[in-house]
Amino acid sequence: MNTGPEKLAEGTLISHLLELRDRLLRSIIAIGIAFVPCMLYSNELFAFVEQPLLSKLPQGANLIATGVMTPFTTPFKLSFFAGVLLAMPYVIYQLWAFVAPGLYRNERRFAVPLLISSILLFYVGIGFAFFFVFPVMFQFFVSTTPRGVAMMTDINQYLDFVLTMFFCFGIAFEVPVAVVLLVIMGMVKVESLKRNRGYVLLGIFILAAFLTPPDAISQCSLAIPMYLLYEAGILMAAVLSRRKAADQVAPGGE
Repeated sequence: MNTGPEKLAEGTLISHLLELRDRLLRSIIAIGIAFVPCMLYSNELFAFVEQPLLSKLPQGANLIATGVMTPFTTPFKLSFFAGVLLAMPYVIYQLWAFVAPGLYRNERRFAVPLLISSILLFYVGIGFAFFFVFPVMFQFFVSTTPRGVAMMTDINQYLDFVLTMFFCFGIAFEVPVAVVLLVIMGMVKVESLKRNRGYVLLGIFILAAFLTPPDAISQCSLAIPMYLLYEAGILMAAVLSRRKAADQVAPGGE
């Protein structure tokens, strides 16, 4: 068994730039391929995305388009976003293939599960927002509409709101990955994370207040899952830290 120091792949600056160009080009092509079917069914895609709000509006109420180009540009923007989401695993793979040669074997062993987890958690965050948070949030907004006021939401403003919430919840669900990275990189200890739970909980609620609409339902819908994911991240970090320590003391460990 070879226990000598592991050597990393080396190359010239030009070769790295050429490889980066090729991988960026592949990523752009992948996004374009995923975008085409989304664009062909852009109206159907938007009809699906508008359901959480449309189902809560009074009978006969609809979304409106206040701009001349909006009926085309809004579904087009949604199609591009959907194409990026569909192609994201391949894009992340291209990024991983570019940086992997510069990592040691033990770093790659930890990085792969974290990379896959980050992609899945981002998708889970979007799904959680769409299927669980939006129905409650929009029901609250519709029920608080003043009497005599017709809620007529512009489709472009609605899509901007939805995409913003998707991004916020997707990023928020990355909390376990962030916690594990901080511990694995030695920037913070698991004991410190446990000891400062109260401050973290307060900070999460403050952050959720900035990221979500100004109502308690939306704030709690983001803050509570974030804190639970923080606790899950502490548990995962503790397990991985013990494994890393065991690898370092084992014969031939790096």
